[in-house]
Amino acid sequence: MTYKIHCIDVKNQLQNYIWLLEHQDSAEVVAIDPTEAHLVEEYCQLHQLKLAQIWLTHWHKDHIGGVPELVATRSIPVFGPREELSKIPFISDALMHEQVIEFHDLKIEIIAVPGHTLGHIVYFIDALDAVFCGDTLFAMGCGRVFEGTHQQMFHSLSRLAALPPQTEVYCTHEYTLSNAQFALHVEPNNIAIQQRAEDVQRKRMLGECTLPSRIDIELETNPFLRAESIEEFQRLRELKDNF
Repeated sequence: MTYKIHCIDVKNQLQNYIWLLEHQDSAEVVAIDPTEAHLVEEYCQLHQLKLAQIWLTHWHKDHIGGVPELVATRSIPVFGPREELSKIPFISDALMHEQVIEFHDLKIEIIAVPGHTLGHIVYFIDALDAVFCGDTLFAMGCGRVFEGTHQQMFHSLSRLAALPPQTEVYCTHEYTLSNAQFALHVEPNNIAIQQRAEDVQRKRMLGECTLPSRIDIELETNPFLRAESIEEFQRLRELKDNF
């Protein structure tokens, strides 16, 4: 079972990443939240990869923008949240919480994580110790609560916090530096946060990607995962919204 995860830096204002999951024996890939079609096409061409599936976490344009163009010339399944079908009409395979999908011999568990949007889902792959989590959990941060409630987001993050500690976290934005600055602001005496903030700053100065993160690292350094109540989470999230 040989798989490889590739990262495409969109280099847009929102600092999106598109993740590609490659089955190396067949050179087939899944594109996760493909912001722009041409970047996926060019990357696949350059590395001799064949697009086989598309996975979407939620309906925001910076996550689904490239899909219509990618499916215009090929017939491939587009997986996405059933709760957001009205906003993502090109989903072919609508998914709900605890459903399992497959890519070659991989089994991928769908976890519902409402909060950022009402239908947001993530893709957890136990065999690869990986979760593709869109805009719910970020390195040292979490997504804004746009459509759901703080209570929903708190419970969604708790679901992700309960994944195996070695699970690598593939979120969709390079927000780690600003998240680290906020984490230092709210937990100035946390040595793990201090050390990680230094490492993140060094990486960003070199233009390096700070992802993936890992659940055990997030539990030590992410204030939102460390919040012990909905009230504390809401206080932190509202503080971050105006930080």
